[in-house]
Amino acid sequence: MLCSWRVKLKLLLATITLAVLLSWLYLFVGSLEYGRFLLLPPCLGEQPSRDVEREALASQVRRVEEENQQLRMQLGQVQAEGSDGIPQWAASAEDGPPLGGERNNRTACPKQRMVHKCEEEASLKKAMFVSGQLLHVAIVCAGHNASRDVVTLVKSILFHRKNPLHFHFITDSVAHQILQTLFQSWMVPSIHPEVSWIPNKHYSGIYGLMKLTLTKALPSNLSKVIVLDTDITFATDIAELWAVFGKFSEKQVIGLVENQSDWYLGNLWKNHKPWPALGRGFNTGVILLLLDRLRRLGWEQMWRLTAERELMSMLSTSLADQDIFNAVIKQNPALVYRLPCFWNVQLSDHTRSELCYTEVSDLKVIHWNSPKKLRVKNKHVEFFRNLYLTFLEYDGNLLRRELFGCASLPSPPSDQLQQALEELDEDDPCYDFRRQHLTQHRVHLFFLQYEFLALPNPTDVTLVAQLSMDRLQMLEAICKHWAGPISLALYMSDAEAQQFLRYAQASEVLSARRNVAYHIVYKEGQFYPINLLRNVALANTQTPYVFLTDIDFLPMYGLYDYLRNSIQQLELPHRKAALIVPAFETLHYRLTFPKSKAELLSMLDMGSLYTFRYHVWPKGHAPTDYAKWRTATVPYRVAWQPDFEPYVVVRRDCPKYDQRFVGFGWNKVSHIMELDAQEYELLVLPNAFMIHMPHAPSFDISKFRLSAGYRGCLQTLREEFHQDLSRRYGAAALKYLTAERNL
Repeated sequence: MLCSWRVKLKLLLATITLAVLLSWLYLFVGSLEYGRFLLLPPCLGEQPSRDVEREALASQVRRVEEENQQLRMQLGQVQAEGSDGIPQWAASAEDGPPLGGERNNRTACPKQRMVHKCEEEASLKKAMFVSGQLLHVAIVCAGHNASRDVVTLVKSILFHRKNPLHFHFITDSVAHQILQTLFQSWMVPSIHPEVSWIPNKHYSGIYGLMKLTLTKALPSNLSKVIVLDTDITFATDIAELWAVFGKFSEKQVIGLVENQSDWYLGNLWKNHKPWPALGRGFNTGVILLLLDRLRRLGWEQMWRLTAERELMSMLSTSLADQDIFNAVIKQNPALVYRLPCFWNVQLSDHTRSELCYTEVSDLKVIHWNSPKKLRVKNKHVEFFRNLYLTFLEYDGNLLRRELFGCASLPSPPSDQLQQALEELDEDDPCYDFRRQHLTQHRVHLFFLQYEFLALPNPTDVTLVAQLSMDRLQMLEAICKHWAGPISLALYMSDAEAQQFLRYAQASEVLSARRNVAYHIVYKEGQFYPINLLRNVALANTQTPYVFLTDIDFLPMYGLYDYLRNSIQQLELPHRKAALIVPAFETLHYRLTFPKSKAELLSMLDMGSLYTFRYHVWPKGHAPTDYAKWRTATVPYRVAWQPDFEPYVVVRRDCPKYDQRFVGFGWNKVSHIMELDAQEYELLVLPNAFMIHMPHAPSFDISKFRLSAGYRGCLQTLREEFHQDLSRRYGAAALKYLTAERNL
């Protein structure tokens, strides 16, 4: 295959050289026909020799060859860096890559690089960047709700797009963290997100005015940008909208769709006084901005002077940036290019949106620009709603497709990930486990409203857990038992995430809590990535301490306060210790939860409660020493033993969970082992307890029980973990391997 491409390349170069020779001969013959000789007559004595003629021809051929070599070098560099020709997560996506070094064309055939279809298309893509076909989109996004809207908007854009995109997000600190993690974990090829850091009555808040400052907020070398509201759905390729820039006259700098409501006509109610506007005014949900022209016009001073003048009588804006844009356009009508209204079909109540299309298939952009959002009135609203819901629940993993069908430039993390995936042996019986470990999951942090702590108490503790859709019913009960902060990682599909959103918003218990952080980790792969989920929840806590538990346990009433007091009394800030909360279980779906240790011991004696996994896996919690706990009044120390997997309270900077363990088995055991390797004391709390509630077995535990191959791979992973532990902790870790062999 490589040889055939090498032959084709040589044929291409030979063809180009021949074309140059024929062109030169054609010009030479043509000059003879018209009596304009390229060579002077011999009698003048200044005629170049035929050697000079040949040298001129050779020079021309060399120039063509050099150009072809340069092209090959560029193609090689594009292939080495990816077909985008730019760094995926670069601070500025407009800087092209340096040219690579010249390659040796005398390499043996098996090692010879081939110029194949993908490289040719990569070269075309590189040319697109140079000619401005990298599309820039700016979005103002603040808060948790807007970050969810952005995901749906971006999905609709990615679904249709055929061009590389550079998103510029102007955010607050909350959305900054959410979007940065979301796009880094999404890893969409040829997508480059860049997150940057006037009184009004608009429901979007003060960030609704940020569009006015884009000439300063965006990179100074950025000449044009499409600006979008977050409540927009695209029904076509955004490149069609980008092409409209080419229709601007020399004076036009802003592209807008006319407002489709009667707001700026001033006749909606008695004493309704809107800001000044040209006719019906313009809606700013979709804006085309020629930034270079705006900067030359002194846009910053222009809008500020207009706003200050109008605010003297209007006192505040009602429609945020839209009011100020319209006031400026009223004074300078030549600035605006009127976009066809199908580029911003505004679905507020009482709008003229139906005039924008004859068939719904003609639509380009749907704008839910009403506080009522999907509940607006329109005869086609069901169609619009279904289109929106399609993208809302669309599997974002499917949008990780390559442009042109060729590999685009990965970021360094994804490059390493791809290399690791390629190094996997598909004949390895544990291939699926290893691939799951390397899977890059999309992560949407703080999916719902969360109130960040300004100054966490030095003894404060967060409950950390993970769950999937089938454990959702545990959330309300846990919130009733635990008053403190909670950090949860939820493993869900895009559609399930929306179901969870509706469930949480409808729940009186959950909607009343602002100290529960929900982090969505989107499904991908065939195993439950339990330790990845735990690490996501753990990494996004704020308190100095964490209570590492599972979602199917209910903590005792008052455990939050008890743990904080224990942390202080045991002086945990000055020692390395893990506090063990003893675990119990019930087989009854309905349980009168014990209000004290005395009640729990009574239920234990009556057989309505058991020590956790007493019947099936006693080794997991036997070292807790339940017999001693019955009479203990002060914390007591226990020693690590093989397969010990208690639930503990530790410092937030504790070791992460080992993510090679997916599905069922050894996911907590390995973590406790590493805590012991780092010389954490294991202290059992005498007056703390938690109770496991019954539920149907998970799919992964069923696979573990039914598949010998599954259990064999788990044993392989355990052995590899022991080896890694020995490398990290040296001779101190030998006891774990010895203990394992003595079982």
